[in-house]
Amino acid sequence: MEKADKIASILRTDKHVLDLLEKDLELKYSKVGVLNSIVEENDAIVRDRLDFLGLGRNVGVYDVYDALISKVEADDLKIFEALGKPDINVPADTQRVLDLARAITPKKKGFFLKLDVAKRFLYNEPPRLVMSALGYDTVEAMLAKEDLLEVYSALRFLESMDWLNKVFFKQYEALTADDFEERDITPRVLNPKWVKAAESFTKHKKHNVSHLKELGVIFVIPVSLKYSGEVLRLVSLLAHYFNEINFYSDIFRSLSTTGNGFAQGLISLLRGDVIDHRLPQMMREVNRSNFLIVQRYLAKDDENDWRLFEPHVNPEALHWENAEKGIVQIPEVLNQVKDGLHFWKNLGWVGEYFKDDVGRDTLVSFNIVDTVMSLVKEKEMVKYLYHHQEALWNKIYISYFSEEDMLAKIKKNILRGWFEV
Repeated sequence: MEKADKIASILRTDKHVLDLLEKDLELKYSKVGVLNSIVEENDAIVRDRLDFLGLGRNVGVYDVYDALISKVEADDLKIFEALGKPDINVPADTQRVLDLARAITPKKKGFFLKLDVAKRFLYNEPPRLVMSALGYDTVEAMLAKEDLLEVYSALRFLESMDWLNKVFFKQYEALTADDFEERDITPRVLNPKWVKAAESFTKHKKHNVSHLKELGVIFVIPVSLKYSGEVLRLVSLLAHYFNEINFYSDIFRSLSTTGNGFAQGLISLLRGDVIDHRLPQMMREVNRSNFLIVQRYLAKDDENDWRLFEPHVNPEALHWENAEKGIVQIPEVLNQVKDGLHFWKNLGWVGEYFKDDVGRDTLVSFNIVDTVMSLVKEKEMVKYLYHHQEALWNKIYISYFSEEDMLAKIKKNILRGWFEV
């Protein structure tokens, strides 16, 4: 398989799309052979990691997959033991996991909704299901005894999405930059009384953590889902959310300086809007390449979404990459974890084809997130690839420009949904 063909195959896109992109960028920026270099780097990293795992060059796909799963389980055990064998059903134990995730992620002030404004929204539109679960008749009685941010967290797993979007979040349409303030991210392990109420949420999502971008809140429901690799998976998710909230907070702050359109921009970001129309062909004829900004993992909903096959960058993949960098740094925080986590360094975009039992080429993602998520679905033989594929699109852009340039372009153009290079 030729190098460009290999990338097109991994990305499931038309080789012609990559050919046009490469020719245009070569002509304008005099960078030749970038795609070939990416494949060569990928192959070298795969060889190195196969050696680390003690596998040969002609190894089969199931051996590679099993070795990666075993590596995640071994690393999870190291972290689990270093944290004193935390029981995720116990809030104090879960707090230690949360503290580890906080320690491996950047700490900076965020730009978040003021708490008195958040409180006012509850008075305006009382969350009846939350109040019923807690046994309150009025918002005033509820807030006199309950933590405001825990109540807001509960909106995500108790109230219906229809009510949230059509009633409660309609209030956001009147928000201005003056309704926001600078403060720290608030990570929170919820009170165990929420566990039963959140049971449907945790079973559906298959995780016990979520976040509220506009409030700068990350919350963990203290309930073990009894998945193998649970602690490493929780640390990964938390680190991802810390990075994601930092990213969107920067954009909220930037929106606050532009005058009109703050509320509309904020709502668009919270929805995760993605451009829903193809760019006019005339834009392609002015000799400028375009990259879409895809701020969600569209493949989770439709693996054949047309936007996945166009040149694009994905900030979600960047948040996961930063989470992976944090995981590699865990030995600097937990001295008991001596080595081994460096294995996952720079693997977010790496993958390779291996033969299955009947000789078919099967793609394996070396991305730690794909591996951890596959572990959850191991008994169902579900193997995740989309984190790796989206990270590879980012790798292509970064190889021509830089990660800093990509981040700046995304933040500047995310509401537009695309940019030119």
